[in-house]
Amino acid sequence: MVGIPGAFARSTVEREGERGAKWLAELPGIVDELLDRWGCVQDGDVMHGGVGLIVPVLRRQGPAALKVSFPHPGNVHEPDAFVAWNGGGAVQLYERDDSQYAMLLERARPSTLAASEDSDEVATVAGQLNRRLAITAPPALPRLRDRAGEWEEQLLRDSTELPHPLPSYVVDAALATVRELGPIQPDTLLHGDFHARNILRADREPWLVVDPKGYAGDPAYDAGALLKVSALTFVEAGELARPVRRFLDIFTEAADLDRERTQRWSQLHLVEGAFWGRRHGFRVAPNGSELDHFTSYADTLATLLTQH
Repeated sequence: MVGIPGAFARSTVEREGERGAKWLAELPGIVDELLDRWGCVQDGDVMHGGVGLIVPVLRRQGPAALKVSFPHPGNVHEPDAFVAWNGGGAVQLYERDDSQYAMLLERARPSTLAASEDSDEVATVAGQLNRRLAITAPPALPRLRDRAGEWEEQLLRDSTELPHPLPSYVVDAALATVRELGPIQPDTLLHGDFHARNILRADREPWLVVDPKGYAGDPAYDAGALLKVSALTFVEAGELARPVRRFLDIFTEAADLDRERTQRWSQLHLVEGAFWGRRHGFRVAPNGSELDHFTSYADTLATLLTQH
């Protein structure tokens, strides 16, 4: 029976409460049944992400990875995205059990693009992948344009209810992006959580993406999560403005995206992140001085990205 990592168990219970504890109690049995059904044996230490358990396995055809995620609406369309990409820039899907939020996937290496110390490489690789992943989305995937009204309501609520130092022109720019770009997004398949830690080294191709949310919308939208995470290294280096602009220049050229539109979506991500942190905390910094550090970072980057 597979062992559940303690950190994964603790974070699941903290986030999901009694429902999470119940799922964790059932999880070893779920994994064993899937291994048996799909003809796999465990082949290495169990790993995990924020919401999913990953078990390296061997099957007759070779190595693979079994992923079982906590049942949550945000995880529903992950296998649909993999099916649509069919291995083009993403790991391949071998088997799926939607009732258990489980997939058997192509195994990638544990090394991620986030480990690269070359920000130009990160921007280039991510941009090339973004371009490859931008195919027509399946009809069943949620359309981000349908969420534009919800985004606007949340921004207005957060900007008035939460104490924050963001200048009014920064919030107004985010609202303008939602109103002007939000409702007119195309039916293009997006990753939805496109940052460098979700881009893994692989054998079939140099880099492959994992952990998509599976949305339809503007490909430039995915730049927000990428920049939000990658720019942390610029802060640590003591400079932000010049490397952020260079990062966006390289990414948009590699992705063949409009530079201004990409910056606008990224600015919106940062404003939303600054408010989210103040209202909910972040998974890596739920409270205290670390949370203050991350919200201040989001404030600074959102302001830097604002065009006015």
